[in-house]
Amino acid sequence: MARFVWHVPVTTTSTGSTTALRLFRLRDGRRCAVGFSSPGALAALLGPDQAYTELGEPALRGLTAPLGVDTLVLDPRLVAPPVGSPTAPPAQAPTPTAQLQHR
Repeated sequence: MARFVWHVPVTTTSTGSTTALRLFRLRDGRRCAVGFSSPGALAALLGPDQAYTELGEPALRGLTAPLGVDTLVLDPRLVAPPVGSPTAPPAQAPTPTAQLQHR
């Protein structure tokens, strides 16, 4: 049975002595961990200088579960900001066409 390796983005200290997983957020605000099927896929989305480590899915789940992170995303794509985010244009309130009265 072949072992599938996830290429997982990490951050490192300036001395390189500490490495930590980079966690991300889903559109609904929940935290998630991401992995990529290849170093090229990771570099295409996060840039060529993004550090990463190779982990199997069970290891990644084991590292993120104590943090309350139970969602893993393989090969995520860049998406637009969620509706109502500070970068989205403000929504205009609809103008009422008629007022309803209760009798």
